[in-house]
Amino acid sequence: MTIVMDAAALNAFLESDFPQVAGQYVIDDVTPGGVLARLRVGDGHLRPGGTVSGPSMFALADLAVYCAILSRIGPVGLAVTTNASIDFMRKPAAGVDLLADCRILKLGRVLAVADVLIRSDGTDAPVARCSMTYSIPPERP
Repeated sequence: MTIVMDAAALNAFLESDFPQVAGQYVIDDVTPGGVLARLRVGDGHLRPGGTVSGPSMFALADLAVYCAILSRIGPVGLAVTTNASIDFMRKPAAGVDLLADCRILKLGRVLAVADVLIRSDGTDAPVARCSMTYSIPPERP
């Protein structure tokens, strides 16, 4: 698949179109198969017990898939999640960024399917796995 937006372009898009997450979520790399996204874990992402909350991990996975798709089709702001499944496998390390390695499995004209493995930075063992399907809006004339 051809890369249309690199990490710098995706981060600029997030800054301009999604200022509510600016600085929290960052695209570290765009690869031929997908993207590597980072959640800069802060106090707002933690739940009692000092672990990263499930909604924060889900948001990271969703952002990773969204950006992986945009890296191939360009800045289409209205691409949306249509299906998602997440498995939480182990407790993330406390006080450590989370990394989401997203791999696009299928990119069609209308639907895209991707898998995401989330891990604590500095470790190999995944803390969560997510599968998502996105709807891609039709091109406007």
